[in-house]
Amino acid sequence: MQTLRTVIYIVWALFWIGWWLAAGTAKQSAGGGRARFPIFLPAVVVVVVVARAVPHGSLIVTNPVLGGVGSALFAGGLALAIWARVTMGANWGMPMTQKAEPELVTGGPFRWIRHPIYSGLVLALVGTGLATNLIDLLVALLVLVSVYFITTVEERNLTATFPTQYPAYQARTKKLIPFVL
Repeated sequence: MQTLRTVIYIVWALFWIGWWLAAGTAKQSAGGGRARFPIFLPAVVVVVVVARAVPHGSLIVTNPVLGGVGSALFAGGLALAIWARVTMGANWGMPMTQKAEPELVTGGPFRWIRHPIYSGLVLALVGTGLATNLIDLLVALLVLVSVYFITTVEERNLTATFPTQYPAYQARTKKLIPFVL
């Protein structure tokens, strides 16, 4: 199981390096908008505090079935996030920023989910928790709360930018989970 944990953490590192490098291909933001990352700071603090309070190693996953399920969710979540990012192309941006020349992307995974990148990242975090250490499920929950806030702001901005297109798109898609939510 240690090897699985190591592989998952290495894949996460490579994913974020690639994500950061791909950010250079995005369109310019309108009005100098920037991401609001402070919302993640409380999540990090809570996770660190809880991790310190829990006896070392008590939440590490040693069950191979849980490890297998978690690995599948992890891989599927990252694949969904990457597929969505590739589909968005230059329209991708940091959370809650608006593009100077916006386009409403409705192809690829956006046919079923309005926010597939967030869905994929949360799914990958849940998978990470199930495969490596259950404390990561707390991280997934905190990120999900952040995603709720971020998607609320983004949907308000998208409705203002695409007043007829976006409400129609909302009516035929789900926010985070296809056919469910």
